[in-house]
Amino acid sequence: MNSGSPWRALLGLERNTTSHAEKLLSALGAFVGILVLWWLSARVLSEPASRTLVVASMGASAVLLFAVPHGALSQPWPVLGGNVLSAILGVSCARLIPVPLLTGATAVGLAVGLMYYLRCLHPPGGATALTAVIGGPDVQALGFDYVLMPVLDNVLCILIMAFVFNYAFSWRRYPAALGKRHAPSSLPAPALRDVELTQEDFAAAMQQLDSYVDITVDGLTELLELARENAARDTLHPAQILAGRCYSNGRLGRQWSVRQIIDAAEGAPAGKDQVIYKVLAGDGAWQTGLCLRDEFRHWALFEVLLEKGHWVKVQEQA
Repeated sequence: MNSGSPWRALLGLERNTTSHAEKLLSALGAFVGILVLWWLSARVLSEPASRTLVVASMGASAVLLFAVPHGALSQPWPVLGGNVLSAILGVSCARLIPVPLLTGATAVGLAVGLMYYLRCLHPPGGATALTAVIGGPDVQALGFDYVLMPVLDNVLCILIMAFVFNYAFSWRRYPAALGKRHAPSSLPAPALRDVELTQEDFAAAMQQLDSYVDITVDGLTELLELARENAARDTLHPAQILAGRCYSNGRLGRQWSVRQIIDAAEGAPAGKDQVIYKVLAGDGAWQTGLCLRDEFRHWALFEVLLEKGHWVKVQEQA
């Protein structure tokens, strides 16, 4: 657990492991992003002084896009869907709910629920919904035009700025998928896991990453322990490699891969019993390959199924 004082743990005051250069880049990115957004908004509108052209929640989005560019809440769909859908709900609640006490609360509550279900959870979306309710006469006079301008054009502008600014730095690619490597890979035997990961290892890894990670070291280690419990249930390679089935190598990070057997001839003699596979996720995604069935079985740690967007282990029958 956290080795600091109990008050520090209660407050969630974590040590920040990012370098000074990374902190300054985040601040510079937010400055440039909002500066360009404001300038473009003033150019588009006939009344540059109008405050309705820049939504205040864009300041919060800028924090995520430039300080946590690899975070799940910072990716394009959460930013776009979270803000635009919340704006629609905010305007709708402002028009349909006559009780001021309930209007703002309903708009934010519905926005959180919808963002959750549509997988576009973005904290500034709550502020976008609330602004439609309490933004004053200028915002309320816009009606549903508020969704298109300023919200949609603000979102598109800041997304473009996040892509351009972060792309200038190889370790800050945005969207996060641009930073993943999909190099071709063979089917090496999984390395023996005889190294025990420790709390200190996670802390050192976060410092080496030199990017703000929206999870504490304690949260990471707890996640590791739960993963270890799951891993302990199935440690043997699958007994059979069958066509149509999906298999995982059980690795972590960029080395993780899920492959599906596309074709596998039955009854082939030893040395010629080959399978054709396709990589469905992870390292080398969407590539195909050919190898011996026994070689594939040695690579595969267990069979998996895709359930609710996640790959889960198939429990073998006793």
